Formats: sequence, structure tokens, C-alpha cells
Amino acid sequence: MNLQRPSTIFYGWLVVAAAFVITFVGFGSAYTFSAFLDSLQHEFAASRGSVSAVFSLAGFMYFALGIVSAPLADRLGVKALSAIGMTLVGLGLILAGQAQTILQVYAAYCIGIGVGVGCAYVPTLGAVQRWFVERRGLASGLAVSGIGVGTLVMPPFALWLIADLGWRNAYTTLGILAIVVGLAAAFVMEDEPGCRGLQPDGIARTMVVGSLQAGNDTPVGQAIRTRRFAGLYLASFLSALGVFVPFVHLAPYAVDHGVPASAAVWLLGAIGIGSTIGRFFLGGIADRMGRESFLIAMYIGMAASLPTWILGGSLSQLILFALIFGLFYGGWVAILPAVVADLFGARHAGRIIGVLYSSVALGTLVGPGAAGFIYDRSHSYVIPIAVSAAANAGAAAVMFLAARRPSAGRVSRWSQSIPPD
Repeated sequence: MNLQRPSTIFYGWLVVAAAFVITFVGFGSAYTFSAFLDSLQHEFAASRGSVSAVFSLAGFMYFALGIVSAPLADRLGVKALSAIGMTLVGLGLILAGQAQTILQVYAAYCIGIGVGVGCAYVPTLGAVQRWFVERRGLASGLAVSGIGVGTLVMPPFALWLIADLGWRNAYTTLGILAIVVGLAAAFVMEDEPGCRGLQPDGIARTMVVGSLQAGNDTPVGQAIRTRRFAGLYLASFLSALGVFVPFVHLAPYAVDHGVPASAAVWLLGAIGIGSTIGRFFLGGIADRMGRESFLIAMYIGMAASLPTWILGGSLSQLILFALIFGLFYGGWVAILPAVVADLFGARHAGRIIGVLYSSVALGTLVGPGAAGFIYDRSHSYVIPIAVSAAANAGAAAVMFLAARRPSAGRVSRWSQSIPPD
């Protein structure tokens, strides 16, 4: 097979840039929730547990819907699914600004942001995996770094809008921006390099027969019955129980400890900074050290960092926690899709990621909401934080045990299929 690299910029990097914007808009909009939590509590006279459950339900929706959105993307194309998703995110924000009851806020977040991100996220990640093989960890990390940058930029921006326009008009403004920017990125997306006569990693295809990934793709039904997938699924569920607790409760925790609300919201920005560093720079390291080993290290890092939250009472201590936690969280999000593509091949990666993320959906549904209700009863975050750390330690142990037995027939460390156990 005669392969050559094109002289112009590889379109896969434009796909990565578009995925960055889509994750920035989708997750950045979702993570503005902490900036609105106080306003929603006061407006609807709701408890912290009931309001934080809004985030949990929306998170459940956008991770769980990957099971549906990935097959739909195979039929309709990632461009169409991303456009639909970004439109729904914007409409959800606008409707949240019009809500007259807490139940209407639930509906706006779940149907709008939850379904919207669910439509766009997994198909976008699946497309990125198909555009790269050797640089898959780096590309995946750059694509999802939009989540980290969105976490850094959007909550403080939302707080500024709330102060200037009020919380209802702030939601409307964010919704319009989400639609305009999100649609622009969606129309840049492309399903796979073959659509442009290319192979993964920017190699021009000049011969019809052959593919860098031929023979390495495991069908979805076969993949989900393997021991490796079971390990990934359980580890992802355990980790998600605790990973998203800080996104909802770190700012209120800081306010409870005397930090002004205007400063506390920047703690999410600190998570975003750490997360962005993790996604930008750790993905390349994972490509060199082995992506499964790297994933285990991320679980250990999150488990070790979460207890330092309990020890933090001052703003500086909480910022340090947020940066360190964000670093490992960003590395986890960046590398998980790449590990799926490594183990089962890129062709069906989107569908397999969609099934896998149902575990993250379940953990997201339970974790932040349960933490809020435990706080309402105990007036302390000690138990939720301790459980979150233990769950991530358990995730590391599960992944280590699942990876101990090498799978037969492994083709390469980048792209291979796993025979059924």
C-alpha cells in the first residue's frame, strides 16, 4: 500500500477543533449550574439536595443517551447529530430562564442540556477516534479539553451575566450563544477520514485495498461481553459516583466556610485549569506509557486528591485541591475513549463508548444528588467526600485486575480487537 502524508493541514485536526468547541459549549453550559444554584434555591425555596439533583438528572441524560446517539450518528452522520445537540442545549438554557417552578427547571435541563449534550458528545468522540491511531491519545485529549476550558470560562461568565442581567436573562443569553457557536462547530465535523480520501493520522490513501485498522474492529455485541469491557464499565461507574460531586458542591462548600460567592465560583475555574492541563498535556504522555496504565493512574490520582478537599477551609487550599483534582479528572476524561478504541477498534468505538457511558450516567445520577441530600441531613460533606475517594480507589483496583490477563491476538498497543472471554 502506497501511503503519503498530505502537504496541507490534516482535516482530522479541524475535526478535533470542532469537537473542542462542541464540548466547550455543551459541558461549559452544563457546568454553569453551580453559578445558578444560589439563585434557584432562593427563587423556588428549594433545598440544596433537590436543586443539585437537577444537575444529576441532566448528567444522567447526556451520558446515558450515548447508547442511542451513537447508532443514530452512524445513520444520520455526526454533523447532523452535533447540530441537533447544540440547538437543544441552547433551547434548554433559554427555557430554564423562563421556568416558573423547580420542576420546569428539571425539564429544561434534562430535555434541553441533558438530551442536547447526549446527542452531540458520544458521536463527536467516536468520530475523533476514527481520525487517529498513533496520536489517538493526544487527539482525544485535545478534543475533550473543551470541557476543561468550558469549566474554567463559563461559570464565572455566567456569574457575571447574573450580576448584570439577572439569572433569567443570563440563561437566555447563554442559550443564544450556545446555538450560534455550537452550530458553527457542528458543520465542521466529519465522520471519518475515508470521506476525504485519507487514512488516520493524516496519511493520504492512494490504493483502494488495505487500511491501517483493518481486522482490528470488534462488533458491539461481542465487545460488551468481554472481561475487559466489564472492568471498564464497573470502574467508570465507581469513579463517576464521586467525580462530579465537586462540580456541584465545591462552591457551596467554600461559601459555607466563609469564602465569598464571587470568589467561590472560581473554584470551578480552577478545576477547569487543572482539567485543561490534564487533557492538553497528559494525552501525549499516555500514548507513550500505555493508555490503560495511564487510566489506572488517573483513578488513583482522583482517589488521593479528594480527601484533601475535606482538609481545605481557606480559598487558597480549595484552589490547590481544585487544580490537582482537575488534573486527574481531565486525564481520565481524555483517555477513556482512546482506551475503548485501543481495545475494540475504532470502527464501532462510538457505539461502544455510548454503552460504556451509561455507567457514567448512573454514577452521575446518584453521586451529586446523594451528596446534596446527605449534606441536608448531616450539614457536612465529610461522608460524601470519603465515599467519592473510596469509589475511585475501587475503580483503580477493578481496572488493574481486569488488565492483568492480556487478551489473545493483540495486534498492536494502539488498535486491536478483544476476543470474547
